[in-house]
Amino acid sequence: MAATRRAEASWSGALSTGSGIVTAISSGAFSSLPVSWAARTEASDGKTSPEELVAAAHASCYSMALSGNLGRAGTPPERLEVSAEVTFDKVDSGWKVVSSALTVRGWVPGSTPGDFVAAAEAARDGCPISQALKGNVLLSVVATLES
Repeated sequence: MAATRRAEASWSGALSTGSGIVTAISSGAFSSLPVSWAARTEASDGKTSPEELVAAAHASCYSMALSGNLGRAGTPPERLEVSAEVTFDKVDSGWKVVSSALTVRGWVPGSTPGDFVAAAEAARDGCPISQALKGNVLLSVVATLES
């Protein structure tokens, strides 16, 4: 069964001086988050950006994919802490999301460091958000198994 989610954005003014808002329509989880060009390219100043929202999507999707991989291997995690750092940079053709760097710390009883890293790398390649970014954005993961 397909799942469709919806968000809406509104923008006023010129790119460099204008501002906007973004709202999660499907879930209602957030409403009227402020966005601006400066929040993308300079200091966030309390505003979000499309790249921060991609980072949130990637971190949450990846944590679910890794949990699934570990569970299928017979070592479900007690806890996973995941961060995603998405980089937006100016390249020859203009501005582009160039990378998403994942960092994960896991508390996984019964797993070895090698098995944890292998599961982490498989999740990097297999989570749906990674699949959406793959081939266009450099994806990386640093995985640490905690005891």
